Amino acid sequence: MEWILLPLIGLLAGAVGSLIGLGGGVIVVPALLFFGPALMWIEGITPQTAVGISLVVMIFTGLSSTLAYLKTKTVDMKSGLLFFAGSGPGAVIGSYTNQYLALDSFHLYFGIFMIFLSLILLIRNKIKPIEKFKQASYQRHFTDPQGVKWSYGFPPVAGVLAAFAVGFASGLFGIGGGSVMVPVMIIAFLFPPHVAVGTSMLMVFLSALLGSGSHILLGNVDWLYAALLAPGAWFGAKLGAWMNQRLQSDKLVIVLRLILVLIGIRSIIEGLYG
Repeated sequence: MEWILLPLIGLLAGAVGSLIGLGGGVIVVPALLFFGPALMWIEGITPQTAVGISLVVMIFTGLSSTLAYLKTKTVDMKSGLLFFAGSGPGAVIGSYTNQYLALDSFHLYFGIFMIFLSLILLIRNKIKPIEKFKQASYQRHFTDPQGVKWSYGFPPVAGVLAAFAVGFASGLFGIGGGSVMVPVMIIAFLFPPHVAVGTSMLMVFLSALLGSGSHILLGNVDWLYAALLAPGAWFGAKLGAWMNQRLQSDKLVIVLRLILVLIGIRSIIEGLYG
């Protein structure tokens, strides 16, 4: 069963993760836990192995989608590398903290986290931008395919601290961090949504390298399952990046919000009643 199921999960995770900058972990981790402990279609899955496998797969998703977004010039390399200075160490610490979560607790915290992110996106248009960030010394500019000009910026220290929290969530939940960093970049730092997604995927790739390394050392990676997921994730990421360029910015945010709500509700139910 896993020989058919896992490549399909990888394809879906890569496409969704690349489309909205999540990295795919919000698909891989719940899917592994559902088809593993819940249905017993995949053997040997625990919260720790689900996260470890997810982070290894996100190396392929992140690299594939980053290369695709570089072609469309929607990756802010300088900002992405600056964010990685915080997300890298955060991913390592989160990976080791993950060892202390039981299955029910993992489901519950994961679901609450997803719902929180979806609510932030729901009210994002009502949140006033942080004025001092508009005047930050680190300023960037971008013109989107519709000809709209964007100006955005952030204090480097604030960017590194935010990315550290994102990296910690990535290592803890195996979600890639994009589900946290994309809203932060859009709301707090005023990134154009397309650039936020492309830059997020660069950070996802780099953070996944460190986070997966920690889980490998802890023995949390099933290499057969990772190998079955990886090809689908690679090609799915290409598909997601292609779709991203054909959707308007507001539609990207709507898609992101809906996916987070659905996954969050299901995870909370599993945590409380599973």
